[in-house]
Amino acid sequence: MLSNKIELTAKPFAIGVRVEHPQKMISKAQYGEMADHPGLGPADYKFVHKSKNGRSVYTFCMCPGGVVTASASEEGGVVTNGMSFHERDLENANSAVVVQINPEDFGGSENPLAGIEFQRKWERKAFESGGGNYRAPVQLFKDFKEKKVSSNFGEIYPTYRPGCTFASLWDCLPAYVCESLIEGITAFGKLLTGYDRPDTLLTGVETRTSSPLRIVRDDEMQTNIRGIYPCGEGSGYAGGIMSASIDGLKIAEQIIKAYKPINDKE
Repeated sequence: MLSNKIELTAKPFAIGVRVEHPQKMISKAQYGEMADHPGLGPADYKFVHKSKNGRSVYTFCMCPGGVVTASASEEGGVVTNGMSFHERDLENANSAVVVQINPEDFGGSENPLAGIEFQRKWERKAFESGGGNYRAPVQLFKDFKEKKVSSNFGEIYPTYRPGCTFASLWDCLPAYVCESLIEGITAFGKLLTGYDRPDTLLTGVETRTSSPLRIVRDDEMQTNIRGIYPCGEGSGYAGGIMSASIDGLKIAEQIIKAYKPINDKE
């Protein structure tokens, strides 16, 4: 895109880890005595915290009764994501817990593609920490706080496939992200009982919450090269399935307006 002179700009995004808890614990904390009611589905949550260093820490893409999934798109990197099957009836709940990253953290003012290299850096470190075989690095929250490699699981076992390796997540995330994660997860524990329990599982790394760059478009939703309509998450205009769908509708309306105006008299 740069070689074709399409205007790009760096934008904020977020990176962090996937956090796993027992789904029964989440439902009990959210529903109380009604947790086993057959009319209630597995509970979810959504939290945000402003850390002392000024960065936002928040949960993203919470998956009730789901699994942590492998989502690497390049050789030699580990990327995590999450999903739930239709019934949402598996043992663990998981969510991304991520920390705000700004363009100045990765030199975005000089190079709009620098955020992609920033992502790659930490994905490769996660690959190395996991053993170089696409296993993901995992650490218990109590050990993460103490900067100590875990040696055994508690009551929660990871759902990531092809598997996990005990490692220090401090080796595959910036220190300011790790510090913010500790602060954020601890704060979330005050909102949902047990969220910061010692055996909470942290699996790294979650780096693809949204695009680190934006393809610049004008009021007609076209780039500086006319006829190109950037759309959705990859181009930097959405942060999830629903917002990407809505952005697609807006683009469709603009294309209709430009090329096939609707004549109400027809």
